[in-house]
Amino acid sequence: MFKRKLLLELEKWRQNIPRKPLVIRGARQVGKTTLVNQFAAQYEQYIYLNLELSEDKEPFENFTSIENLLNTLFFLKNKTLAKKSTTLIFIDEIQEVPKALNILRYFYELAPEISVIAAGSMLETLFDKNISFPIGRVEYKVIRPVSFPEFLSAIGENAALEQLTQVPVAAFAQSKLLSLFHTYALIGGMPEIVQHYATHKDLVALGPVYDSLISGYMEDVEKYAKSNAQILHIRHCIQNSFAQAGKRIKFEGFGNSAYKSREMGESLRTLEKALLMQLVYPCTSASLPMVPDIKKSPRLQILDTGLLNYFVGIQKEIIGTDDLNRIYQGTLIEHLIGQELLAFQYNALSALHFWVREKKESTAEVDYLFQYDGLIIPIEVKSGKEGTLKSLHSYMDIAPHIFAIRFYAGALNISDAITQNGKQYKILNLPYYLGSQIEKYFDWFILQTKKVGH
Repeated sequence: MFKRKLLLELEKWRQNIPRKPLVIRGARQVGKTTLVNQFAAQYEQYIYLNLELSEDKEPFENFTSIENLLNTLFFLKNKTLAKKSTTLIFIDEIQEVPKALNILRYFYELAPEISVIAAGSMLETLFDKNISFPIGRVEYKVIRPVSFPEFLSAIGENAALEQLTQVPVAAFAQSKLLSLFHTYALIGGMPEIVQHYATHKDLVALGPVYDSLISGYMEDVEKYAKSNAQILHIRHCIQNSFAQAGKRIKFEGFGNSAYKSREMGESLRTLEKALLMQLVYPCTSASLPMVPDIKKSPRLQILDTGLLNYFVGIQKEIIGTDDLNRIYQGTLIEHLIGQELLAFQYNALSALHFWVREKKESTAEVDYLFQYDGLIIPIEVKSGKEGTLKSLHSYMDIAPHIFAIRFYAGALNISDAITQNGKQYKILNLPYYLGSQIEKYFDWFILQTKKVGH
């Protein structure tokens, strides 16, 4: 299996003393177990526990003390207790024993020398209200689908990966990187899909794998739902979320249904907690803090763009295009840039943001917002000349700075723009494939702007 960048974060976590138990969150099938199994190679001893198995579940259900639990686990897994400091314990599917999450606090308080990682889904909703989260005694990280840099590494395109991470990117690398990004845009970032493609290089053979992933999420519904009625609601939301991905939605009648706003809202929020999707609410200000307006319609961001492509049937169009902005009315590439912006945000509270101005006489909407050194930078995902970026001009008129970003199918450059009100500003034009590199490029952008200023 290929390596994920989150491994670097786990290595940093291992070096922290005192070290809190780590809870890794992520949707099913994004690679949580594989990631920890790879990380375990750094330890002398590895204890893997799957709480869906009765023999692994029992010591946690019969918990009396951390000392007794450790003696039991090391004995059952035939490990040496004297080597605690070089042992990693991985508690997978921790949601199967709700009180096991609270037991993590005792590892932190009474056995901090042991590295402990837990993983599970639906942590917010599956636990009984009497089970308390060990606040302040655990850390959280989120694993998301494979990013474009991780994709390049997985398929062995090491020279392309090296060029991708150079700032600024070399002109000679543009054509190949854009071509590889089209392949990534086509198949998406689900690890099983990426691994299958890396091994076989056969796009046609991926169909059954997509079907299996989507069927698996549908079958999981019963684990998320509180009632038989909600099972139907959540299944409806999953089936219709792909066609609505990247668009602003209304809860009432979601997916051309007769369902009420409350029913659809509850179901979509449940899927959001399972990290299968994100409801992205708009901001209306150009200054910090970024406060989403939850009274306005949210935009729907689903787990993976590859699943979207497969479900709505636009894969063949992607293969034949020279500009991803032409596919699916631009929704595909906007959605994928959002996925790339999230890819390396490991914080459990990480979220996407966008901006709207909704007035009777005119509406403006900027695709994404990016926070940088106290500024909120607008991001548009759009081809065309600077003069056609009307929503961006509207945002820049109220922004307390002169910086904007545009992702498009062209080459890296910096251009000048002017709003209808006469405000001059700078646009950093980035090829689509540089979404994952945005922070490094904005540093470069600021530096280049200062040089010109002098």
